[in-house]
Amino acid sequence: MVYYILGAVVASLLGLLFLKISIGKKKSGASSMEAQSTDSVMGRSGNGSTDTDIVIVGAGVAGAALAYTLGKVEIPSCFVGLILEKCELPYKNHGHVILADPSPILFYPISSTEIRCLVDVPGQRVPSISNGEMNHYLKTVIAPQIPSELLSAFMVAIEKGHIRTMTNRSMPATPQPTPGALLLGDAFNMRHPLTGGGMTVALSDIVVLRDLLRPLRDLNDAPALCKYLESFYTLRKPVASTINTLAGALYKVFCASPDPSRKEMRQACFDYLSLGGDFTNGPIALLSGLNPRPLSLVTHFFAVAIYGVGRLLLPFPSPKRMLIGARLISVRISAACNFNSYTVNQFK
Repeated sequence: MVYYILGAVVASLLGLLFLKISIGKKKSGASSMEAQSTDSVMGRSGNGSTDTDIVIVGAGVAGAALAYTLGKVEIPSCFVGLILEKCELPYKNHGHVILADPSPILFYPISSTEIRCLVDVPGQRVPSISNGEMNHYLKTVIAPQIPSELLSAFMVAIEKGHIRTMTNRSMPATPQPTPGALLLGDAFNMRHPLTGGGMTVALSDIVVLRDLLRPLRDLNDAPALCKYLESFYTLRKPVASTINTLAGALYKVFCASPDPSRKEMRQACFDYLSLGGDFTNGPIALLSGLNPRPLSLVTHFFAVAIYGVGRLLLPFPSPKRMLIGARLISVRISAACNFNSYTVNQFK
């Protein structure tokens, strides 16, 4: 982990040095270099020379320097990644989310013979790989919760030792109006990757930006262009805020807890998604960005709560179940407050 941090710092410093050198050069020489090293939208100026009219920064944040400078970054958990070989998922060609303890485990195919496994570890630190703590954790805590179809391949992957770790970051979208530049992707907005919403949001942002830039013929007036692109931050909100909010809410619900009411809410959410019809299609449409309506998100949010309480009180409520139901409502009200606060932050 120390080597990753040192590497990130060195990469960030080299990047800043490269940027300083690039800015000091003439535009004619810099434009060709920028075309190879940055994601840019190239335009043609009035005198016939090719210049960079707007630089689009959409890189990931391996070094985290840019993200930590621009916004409030949270690290809810880390992923431990392995590649499983020569095995089959319980449901072929589908992604799988295992509601494990202490937090979810993801499986999804990446080729005809390989399956990626991502073990979520809450907090900002993971067991050490170098001293064997990681192997011990995966074998004793995680392995007993792995589906039987994947267990043998999971153990083989551990023994091979090709284990990778990454931090999961969350950062609300904070507009950074800058003449001549625009942030996209993880440089601008991050959410927990449990639902795989990062690429969906990034591609949606690209479509919004494309539609805004399409009617323009002159991108040379950087201040005017910056003012014009302020609408980008408003137009992206329905899709981005819905996926961001759902990713954060589902991660909290799917994490294990000793609280009986939280356990009941976790099971209620799982059973709700298993009902089929609109109970399944609705949340899936939200996750995929096909139905970017915050009102639909709110509807399903409270529907899960009502469903969970109903399961406890029917057919005959007992004092214990009524107590859990009351606690569940309390937890859901608290979650609703956080939900509203988070949604407001997303829509600012």
